[in-house]
Amino acid sequence: MSTSGELCDLPATQLARMLRDREVSAREVLQAHLHRIEAVNPAVNAIVTLVPEVAASRAAEADEAIARGEPLGPLHGLPIAIKDLVATAGIRTTAGSPIFAHAVPDEDDLLAQRVRAAGALLLGKTNTPEFGAGSQTFNPVFGPTRNPHDPTKTSGGSSGGAAAALATGMIPIADGSDLGGSLRNPASFCGVVGFRPSPGRVPSWPTSNAWDDLSVDGPMGRSVEDAALLLSALAGPDPRVPISLPEPGSVFAPPLDADLGSPLVAWAPMAGGTMPFDPAVPAIVDASRPVFEALGCRTEPAFPDLTDAREIFFTLRAHGYAADLGELLAEHRDEIKPTVVWNIEEGLKLTRADLARAERLRTDLGARVADFFQRYDYLVMPVSQVPPFDVELEYPTDVAGVPMPTYLDWMESCWCITVTGGPAISVPCGATADGLPVGLQIVGRRGDDLGVLRLAHAFEGAGRP
Repeated sequence: MSTSGELCDLPATQLARMLRDREVSAREVLQAHLHRIEAVNPAVNAIVTLVPEVAASRAAEADEAIARGEPLGPLHGLPIAIKDLVATAGIRTTAGSPIFAHAVPDEDDLLAQRVRAAGALLLGKTNTPEFGAGSQTFNPVFGPTRNPHDPTKTSGGSSGGAAAALATGMIPIADGSDLGGSLRNPASFCGVVGFRPSPGRVPSWPTSNAWDDLSVDGPMGRSVEDAALLLSALAGPDPRVPISLPEPGSVFAPPLDADLGSPLVAWAPMAGGTMPFDPAVPAIVDASRPVFEALGCRTEPAFPDLTDAREIFFTLRAHGYAADLGELLAEHRDEIKPTVVWNIEEGLKLTRADLARAERLRTDLGARVADFFQRYDYLVMPVSQVPPFDVELEYPTDVAGVPMPTYLDWMESCWCITVTGGPAISVPCGATADGLPVGLQIVGRRGDDLGVLRLAHAFEGAGRP
């Protein structure tokens, strides 16, 4: 029998099997993680709302269900804390904003519904920047989330609380969301796995725009298979979301072992020279090339033509911010951080012609990307352009000496992939000289989520540091 502390460090897939086989009870698993949270969370500030009584009641129900021989969900008995952007019935949901500091929803969002239905034990919420804006997790309600590898550094964002909680063993699986890199960047910064699925793979509801395919929800884990386990519970169609994909979540259930064949991988440690990087990052990513080749991949230098990606992303993001937060700005300007105010106001200034141009440019970019993935099976590049930076710095104002005009520009290596619509995963591939994690990003053609997961799993097994 594993000790309480050891339970927190086991893979989620192993813990799920032990729970099904009655080698350990849901009560024991929950208590182990609550003890870990008590010991570790004060230093990193990853879990910002804790509901142990709710989780304990659910753990008791989970153990009773096993005793009665009832069918079990894929996440049966696994503790989870949900990102504080996701509404959770009866549990405070703040979005990191003082406007909602005491908000307690009456209903779950679809993601929370699916997590609960799959048997997970919801024990609290993970920290996020205000309205999930920016890849640095801090807000005026709860403060910053610190990097587990160096508390003077940021955990990234906007799923920074989730990534830090995973890295420290406070939870075995975590959800996140990703518009400009919010699943991938914190995974890279904290040394865990974050998967941005194809749009529609994990439908979001409620939503102000059911056709939106820039922002997605997805899984995080300490391994690719752990992330896939959570995806198996989150994925699947919903009739209210017209872009939702038809495959059931069970398609992604581990194991992920498969014959990869000899896929052609576009190798781009410098993203084709289209953006600046801290020199340490591409060097660490490039050192992984022999691992992919040993797996049977054929690699060659290449990068898709993502001309106009910045205009597309900045325009459509601003439009979404204006639509979702414009009314709040009118009523609560003094309670919204300046970068979010700027993003909303940029959206309010947009004309129909601006939006039409962005959609036309994205259509052209999509065609070029489709042609690219006719030749290449996957693209490998860095997740982030810089290693984890000082937690007191809101965002990097330059990268390798190149000025970053806005709080979004330093994340180009993530948001340029967002506009392609393809699935993308962050997998640990090494560390800087001072021990800060660096992740590489595997990107696939739209809809090939399983292929990306399988390649990432194979890389992880062959070359994970």
